[in-house]
Amino acid sequence: MKRSVLAIAFVGLALLAMSCGGKQATKATGTTVRLLTDATGIDDKSFNAAAWRGILSFYGDTWDKPANKGKLYDVVTAQTQDMYVPNLKQASEEKYNLVIVTGFTWADALSEVAPKYADQKYMIVDVDWLQASNVMQVSFAEHEGSYLVGVAAALKAQADGIKDPKFGFIGGIPGPVITKFEMGYIQGIKSVLPNAKVVDYYANDWGKPELAKAQAKNWYDSGVYAIFSAAGGTGNGTIAQAKEYRSQGKNVWAIGVDSDQYADGVYAEGKSAVLTSMLKRVETASSYALQQVKAGTFQGQVVVLDTKADGVGFSDANAELGKDIVEKVNAAKAKIVDGSIKVIPTYADAKAAGAVPGNLQASDK
Repeated sequence: MKRSVLAIAFVGLALLAMSCGGKQATKATGTTVRLLTDATGIDDKSFNAAAWRGILSFYGDTWDKPANKGKLYDVVTAQTQDMYVPNLKQASEEKYNLVIVTGFTWADALSEVAPKYADQKYMIVDVDWLQASNVMQVSFAEHEGSYLVGVAAALKAQADGIKDPKFGFIGGIPGPVITKFEMGYIQGIKSVLPNAKVVDYYANDWGKPELAKAQAKNWYDSGVYAIFSAAGGTGNGTIAQAKEYRSQGKNVWAIGVDSDQYADGVYAEGKSAVLTSMLKRVETASSYALQQVKAGTFQGQVVVLDTKADGVGFSDANAELGKDIVEKVNAAKAKIVDGSIKVIPTYADAKAAGAVPGNLQASDK
């Protein structure tokens, strides 16, 4: 399977097409796509929402005015995983130019269906191990973007004069992708505060915000300063609890994921409980795949979107983060890009290097 890392300029061209030429060019070619999501759907304000935004932008549409929905693109949400294979088969039989699935939970279903529809083009995000010539697999350097929000959270705790700050991580379903989020986050924190304590929790679900909210309350009450959630819709519970507590004057923070979740944390004018967000530009992936289909250059390959390719990053939307901290985080980002900072993505390697605690719930499998 061919693997490629997108150069910054190349991604820039794809994004330019998203913003400028998508709708007019696409009408001429009639490129069609169906997005298939898990039960959290495109209203998860996170991962699926980002994939949907990339499709909308490609067609020149907006969230409020999806003019080409039902004509050139649409979305189908699977309420349970046993609908993954039927939904893939239906989209394939309806002969969309591209079928996009979001997340590694779709990998088994896609590996079963893709060989049966050799002429159908597929794109899957967060997977790089499938052997299929008609599947584009897009993965991200989540550990790099997560390192940046870890740095930001630690610097903010330092600036606030928090003594012995504690940090939390809430994951959805354990696996190598979510592990990258956790490993990067912890390494970022410890690059600033080597002795910082970190706790983690996995909800084993992408769509139960009540679980994250309960855990966040528990942790905040016990002195945890900031919580980073990489848990899809489940993570919205962390933001809800942080909003509640910050509106009461408590100095706690949530950290968003995938999309910039600043707006989801707003609890007063100009105030958000989301300190920063790890930006995982899934919209770039969906737009890139569509551009390749339109151009006739689509390949079954692995595409890696890292910090250098602007595939991951952090949000500086919250003014309370502060200009000084933003500058320091950007300096760390530059060092990741030039190779001065190497972020370890797996739990086994990070633990062996002494970069993370040995009692985490993270899994490399």
